[in-house]
Amino acid sequence: MDALGPRIKRLRQQANLNKAALARLVGVSDVTISYWESGAIKQIGHERLVALSEALKCPLSELLADQPQSSPQVLHLTAIPPIPWHAAPKHCITLPRELLISSTDFETDCYLVTPAPDQTFDFLAYGDLAAISPTTTFQRAGLYVIEHQSQIKIRRLQQSPTGELRLTGESEADNDTTIADASLRLHGKVQARWRLQ
Repeated sequence: MDALGPRIKRLRQQANLNKAALARLVGVSDVTISYWESGAIKQIGHERLVALSEALKCPLSELLADQPQSSPQVLHLTAIPPIPWHAAPKHCITLPRELLISSTDFETDCYLVTPAPDQTFDFLAYGDLAAISPTTTFQRAGLYVIEHQSQIKIRRLQQSPTGELRLTGESEADNDTTIADASLRLHGKVQARWRLQ
């Protein structure tokens, strides 16, 4: 039970809950959540453990397990929807800020993604790895995972002085800039990339 505090914190972060929100769901104060996470309170009653597992949307066995945290799962990206992280919300990782592409990028919760076998994307070849933070809105110029004309693609997006979103590919055939139309949906922003050498 020594590792219960860090497990509560990890599961709370995976559930995208702050301490106050978790406290409301469990029926305790946010100070109590802080004490649990720090290990200052080592014994938690069964009723509270059940409420915690329900609030964190995890089985009680996962909350109590003394197993080490598993390695992050790498998701496979395909050109045909759906986006892989929509079906795997628990596989989110926190990316250290020093690994972000830009120091102005603030999203550190990401999914590790690689193209599925026989799939290649602009800016992400087979065997490459990318950390992608989910988003449905344009934040700033950079690489995004988009759905455009019923295809999943990775494109460089930037905003023109008139406010239009412009999409640019990496390959020569796709080097022309396209203006976004109504079929464009943003699914994620590439925060970091690692190339297979």
